[in-house]
Amino acid sequence: MRSRRTTLAVPGSNPRFIEKARGLPADEVFLDLEDAVAPSAKEDARGTVVAALNEGDWAGRTRVVRVNDLDTPWAYRDVIEVVEGAGANLDAIMLPKVSDATHVQWLDRLLTQIERATGLPAGRIGIEAQIEDARGMVNVDAIAASSPRLEALVLGPGDLMASINMKTLVVGEQPPGYTEGDAYHYILMRILMAARANGLQAVDGPYFNVRDVDAFTRAARRSAALGYDGKWVLHPSQIEAGNAVFSPSQDDYDRAELILDAYEHSLGEGRGAARLGDEMIDEASRKMALVVAVKGRAAGMARTKRSEPPGN
Repeated sequence: MRSRRTTLAVPGSNPRFIEKARGLPADEVFLDLEDAVAPSAKEDARGTVVAALNEGDWAGRTRVVRVNDLDTPWAYRDVIEVVEGAGANLDAIMLPKVSDATHVQWLDRLLTQIERATGLPAGRIGIEAQIEDARGMVNVDAIAASSPRLEALVLGPGDLMASINMKTLVVGEQPPGYTEGDAYHYILMRILMAARANGLQAVDGPYFNVRDVDAFTRAARRSAALGYDGKWVLHPSQIEAGNAVFSPSQDDYDRAELILDAYEHSLGEGRGAARLGDEMIDEASRKMALVVAVKGRAAGMARTKRSEPPGN
């Protein structure tokens, strides 16, 4: 599973921003052909994106292109030109404003046709589906199960807030007058449940006040605490904070790996439970430890503690 602690949004029409993005430590970079590109520049931006994917060194980062949504005249040409031109150097397509499973299935079928026509490995290019309106929320279970290419569900908070008439003009902030709990909790959990039920990652949307890193960090901690895999970042100043929030601490990562070692040793001896220090561990412990270990490995963390013999 790809690491998506931070997903950096970059306008696909801006070569200077694209070049800068190559040197930033975000896990994923998506070159945007949708909201970040003016209608008059959309067609030319495709060529800029293709050149950026083919010519630049992305140093192991996940490379994604966000195409325009299906209600626009640009979507199908976005997919065809980008995949035909740079499919070998593309990891996933992000489809915005997904409100129905058929949207993802359309993209899946088109990708398959292009792959077969160009000799690309069938099914290699993944899909990220962005949930941005009330209809998409209602249909999120079907969307999450719509295609084997699907890798992640992504919250699009601005359009979703407008879709449900939420009374705020600040994306990601609590609406004025809402004093009981978190106005976004249901939205975040609904997307997360659909994602996890189908083996997908869940990515939180952006925080728009790029100068307030503390507020970004608070918003990131909220979704990370629920179990989200990462969050969009709109500015380089948000990347370090996002990577830290969505990575396990070194102590937690080491502990998780030790639990997995001890449990594997226990199974090898025919026992279904084990001891690690003073703690008893079982299959539920293994599952919890595996979640932390996988996130640590994806983030490139290294162990600082070795396995302890069970019973010590």
